[in-house]
Amino acid sequence: MTTRVTTRETFLARVREEMARTSGLFPAAPSLRPAAPLREAAAIRSRARRATEALLARFRVEAEQVGTVVHRAATAEEAAGVVRTLAAEREAHRVATWRRSRLGAASVVAARLAEAGLDVYDGAPEGAAGEERPAPVPRLAVTEVGLTAADLAVAETGSLVLASGVGKGRAVSLLPACHVALFGPDQLVETLEEAGVMLEAWHAEPGSIGANVVFVTGPSRTADIELTLTRGVHGPREVHAVFVDTF
Repeated sequence: MTTRVTTRETFLARVREEMARTSGLFPAAPSLRPAAPLREAAAIRSRARRATEALLARFRVEAEQVGTVVHRAATAEEAAGVVRTLAAEREAHRVATWRRSRLGAASVVAARLAEAGLDVYDGAPEGAAGEERPAPVPRLAVTEVGLTAADLAVAETGSLVLASGVGKGRAVSLLPACHVALFGPDQLVETLEEAGVMLEAWHAEPGSIGANVVFVTGPSRTADIELTLTRGVHGPREVHAVFVDTF
């Protein structure tokens, strides 16, 4: 049997050839890396604060088109009520969260859920220690709701951006059937290009970001060879984004 070895250059040339045959593609070019990412990130945040309502409206339209349910709350206390309602509607008893210190203002929501009688626990793998605590993955697999903050929300695509790190376990947003992410005006950006600048700014500050950044654009979807669309195979069946005005 003869084995054909394809080089990287040959493979990419074939991809470009096939792409050139496809009509209707929009023009695209690689984005240049920002020369001063921290300064450009500050400018992006300044522009976003002046256009919060317009960005949120666009985010809602794009997110809802891919199956994310968008909520709005005036305060973290009100956001807690939104999440309590979601939990009650799903008869949920368990809520996994990032470590409270990594939730920021969303830690108020976690505290209120616990006060309401829900089993709210640190679902980040780094938080699991001791023989008496269940292993993180099996416990998360039977948890109904995963609660995180969102590091960015991209209006152009309706995407939530979650950066990993100590106390921000990825499994919290992946294993529970319902993922709820909270964000505020400071997390809104307009485009994917702006999100890229923000990532460059994060990397400009040593230790500020983990090894993994996830763009969540709607619930998990997969389709078999017969194109039967199924939700929840490789992630949550539901994604809820809660925008908090005063966060």
